[in-house]
Amino acid sequence: MESDEWGDRDDGDLRGDKQTLLESLLPNGRGIWVAADHGVSKWPVAGLEDMQKLVNSLTGSDGIMADAIVAHRGVIDHIEVPQDWTGGWVMHLSASTVHGGEHADWKVLAGDADTLVWGAVERCAKAVSVQVNLGEPQENEMIQALGDVAEACREHDMPLLGMIYPRGPNLSPDPDDETKGVAHAARLGWELGCDVVKVPWTGSIESFRQVSSCVPIPVLVAGGPHTDDFADVLVRVHDACRYAGAAGTCIGRNVFADGNPAERVMRLNQAMDPLSKYQDPGILDELMQSRSEGPSNVVGKLREGFVERFGEPDEQADESDD
Repeated sequence: MESDEWGDRDDGDLRGDKQTLLESLLPNGRGIWVAADHGVSKWPVAGLEDMQKLVNSLTGSDGIMADAIVAHRGVIDHIEVPQDWTGGWVMHLSASTVHGGEHADWKVLAGDADTLVWGAVERCAKAVSVQVNLGEPQENEMIQALGDVAEACREHDMPLLGMIYPRGPNLSPDPDDETKGVAHAARLGWELGCDVVKVPWTGSIESFRQVSSCVPIPVLVAGGPHTDDFADVLVRVHDACRYAGAAGTCIGRNVFADGNPAERVMRLNQAMDPLSKYQDPGILDELMQSRSEGPSNVVGKLREGFVERFGEPDEQADESDD
């Protein structure tokens, strides 16, 4: 569909404007997004066998809700979500598979940019996402795709998440760049029209601050490779969000591959936000035991702030009706 054909289509009654959509995906400027788009790249993938069960868990299990779920169009078409889910779908538009040989990391649009964004509007998705792998031989093609989608999103007031990963064989960061290209990735996404960017963790609070400070849009820290030690993930999210300027996290296998993904969303929210409605001082003890870097006594100060606001655990009021 050409963009000039959209003039006769009124999608304003289906969803809010871009700012309203972003605020629902990042309430109070923060959010836990779960990426569940992995089944296109490879299969089988542990944790994605029953998508309806997974989505049920992430959209209302015991009152716990992810702020967004990233998925491809077929999942959005077939999976039901509760009407009271305050988050929303982010429709992923990029695709490649492990069978692509030397092109396995070349993420292409699975359709025309204009048609894909209109399809997301029709599905009432609250955002779309595109992946770019910097340093790949086909980097220029992925950048072109991102730009095409950005223009289509602008036409329809659709938020755009850029998943920008600096990891290809031709990656050439500045020798003095402590972020190893991650800040450039965030900057690329912003300058080409993204409303939110997802980038890898840089390894330290100080270096990730260089990433979040170089753009005026929300930065989500990626979850990293699947690990059996979820405490490491919590520490990364805690440091990135509380001390390095990240607006939240977008995590895949480290959430959906667990037997209780809703609990992991809750724990991530606790690590991200000192005023989380799920907050439990116990999470601070876990972080204190597992963290390997960061400002001295930062968790002790964090506990002091929590206790000052909410009291010790046995002094806290019953907030079960909230």
